[in-house]
Amino acid sequence: MTSSDYWDEATAQRYDVACADMFAPDVLAPAVEFLATRAGEGRALEFAIGTGRVGIALRESGVDVVGIELSQPMVDVLHRKEPDLPVVVGDMATTRVEGEFSLVYLVFNTIANLRTQAEQVECFRNAARHLAPGGRFVIELWVPGIRRFPPGSAAVPFDVSPGHVGLDTYDLATQQGTSHHYTRQEDGTFRYGETNFRFIWPAECDLMAQLAGLELETRVADWDGTPFTGDSPSHVSVWRKRP
Repeated sequence: MTSSDYWDEATAQRYDVACADMFAPDVLAPAVEFLATRAGEGRALEFAIGTGRVGIALRESGVDVVGIELSQPMVDVLHRKEPDLPVVVGDMATTRVEGEFSLVYLVFNTIANLRTQAEQVECFRNAARHLAPGGRFVIELWVPGIRRFPPGSAAVPFDVSPGHVGLDTYDLATQQGTSHHYTRQEDGTFRYGETNFRFIWPAECDLMAQLAGLELETRVADWDGTPFTGDSPSHVSVWRKRP
């Protein structure tokens, strides 16, 4: 059992369109270059590979990629694009794939889909189990935006555009949150959807990594390598399995 939301058929079918900006070359290319460099000549395993936005591009760059994905509908969309990319259906905290990897990675805030601290710790441990000695675990994750809350506010916006309004609500005591999406349809109406998450601070990630036998190698603000500071809204962190 997993606490993650399940991405159903309808969500999978519209996912690539809804996230079209994440497929833009200036967004995707730096991520692929960053991950390919860390993979080197070895294999890469993507946790929560989804419809293959990053995994397919990384494979096209020459890296041998395998995926784990909870949602069969998302895998079906991926395989319509790349039928030969191996994907195991299961949750990223416990599912095993045969062999060792030089790189395990999670992108686009996906570790937060695991909504308990215990599952998130197990995700780090599962990454470590798959890594060869010296291999790397890479996570792309946003920094919780709670500093942006005015006193008494119930939500903080993360996207306000003509086609979409996104708001996050947080329970600061439990680190639980919900992203609320209002997406404009072709007829002018709006479709509402929500996704649930547990937010994690960078320092908490480091402790989870330590429990899994991993040590922090580098942390930057984005795939382009911008230095990470106290004002950075996100981070890309790399932990290495001890040889």
